[in-house]
Amino acid sequence: MAQVYRGGHLYGAGQPARLTAHEVRTRTFAPRRRGVDPDEVRAFQSRVADELAGLHDQLRLLVQENDRIKQALRDWQTLHARECRTPNGGHW
Repeated sequence: MAQVYRGGHLYGAGQPARLTAHEVRTRTFAPRRRGVDPDEVRAFQSRVADELAGLHDQLRLLVQENDRIKQALRDWQTLHARECRTPNGGHW
């Protein structure tokens, strides 16, 4: 996997931890004297969490499709390599 930069920091070969919809929904904030409306915050958190859950599902499906396409390409390359022999016995 290629290295990814986020916030000026370099990630290693693994994927960074993902924020889950549950974490967004259950996050609490310290109260302030002139804070925001908690109902609005919860509504926004719910909306963000729903969108995040949808994006995670979409990403999972895209990863599966990518794996399927890569396997199909490997299969095609193997078949093509067997059938495509040069008359002079060279590599190409």
